[in-house]
Amino acid sequence: MRFLIVGPGAMGCLFAARLKMAGLDAAIFDYNKERAEELNRQGIIVEGVSGNYTVRVPVMVDESLDGIDFVLLCVKSNKTRGVGESLKNLLPPETIVITLQNGIGNLEILEEIFGKERVLGGVTAEGATSLGWGRIRHAGIGSTVIGPRRKTEGPPERLASALNKAGFRAETTENVEGLLWGKLVINVGINALTAVTRLKNGRLPELKGTRMIMEDLVREAVAVSKAKNIQLPYDDPLGRVMEVCRDTAGNVASMLQDVLNKKETEVDFINGAIVREGEALGIPTPANRTLTSLIKAIQETYQERL
Repeated sequence: MRFLIVGPGAMGCLFAARLKMAGLDAAIFDYNKERAEELNRQGIIVEGVSGNYTVRVPVMVDESLDGIDFVLLCVKSNKTRGVGESLKNLLPPETIVITLQNGIGNLEILEEIFGKERVLGGVTAEGATSLGWGRIRHAGIGSTVIGPRRKTEGPPERLASALNKAGFRAETTENVEGLLWGKLVINVGINALTAVTRLKNGRLPELKGTRMIMEDLVREAVAVSKAKNIQLPYDDPLGRVMEVCRDTAGNVASMLQDVLNKKETEVDFINGAIVREGEALGIPTPANRTLTSLIKAIQETYQERL
């Protein structure tokens, strides 16, 4: 099997490095030629919970993508449509595309571009922090779930098997919508709150103020999911968010990384998604509306920060 990881950020580099270390055929696709050249020269450098190692992973910019079996999409949600459209005519018609992104809406965008039969949904609780081009800290280990599971062994099962070989804790599910909303609820409770407070994940449950806000954020997200009749993949949403905070205590959440690097965040696909869905259903979401507005204000004033 040949794997193409699209997006050389923290998560993309982690998956590419682990797949390559396991002896699997993995490469990275990058639009930035200068960065691609740097990564090809130095390799992917990893430190953290899985050890310290450097892995040579080929990084492609405009090479042929023939023979790719699986594409793991690890770009920011606001880049999904553009990247999907650019890959559409480059990939073989049998290639399977998997979203391992934050937020909701990515699966639907990719199904529109590639067709439902070629797209899988996936979420991962792995924690990774970017330390520079091709340099990452593996900050936490968690499960990776892919779906929808087939009645007979197919792409989801083959992918999960390969990821397990690479040292991940991978499994499949039939409940893709619940899977994606389950990850959304976790991100809603953590990501924007870290970006505003500039705290690592593990501190959020330890402070009275952040814990209270987290409880409000999660409560609103659960109310929206229940109104949509979505079956979450866990019975205790707030408990699951707290567990992820503990498991990835040293992680710098992706939205905080974006704010620190003065980049556009995914808040519209996370907390903003809860606000939009709540409005459509007539469910108030004041905590998520406030966090979304604060993150947008921070984005719009990067050059004015004291």
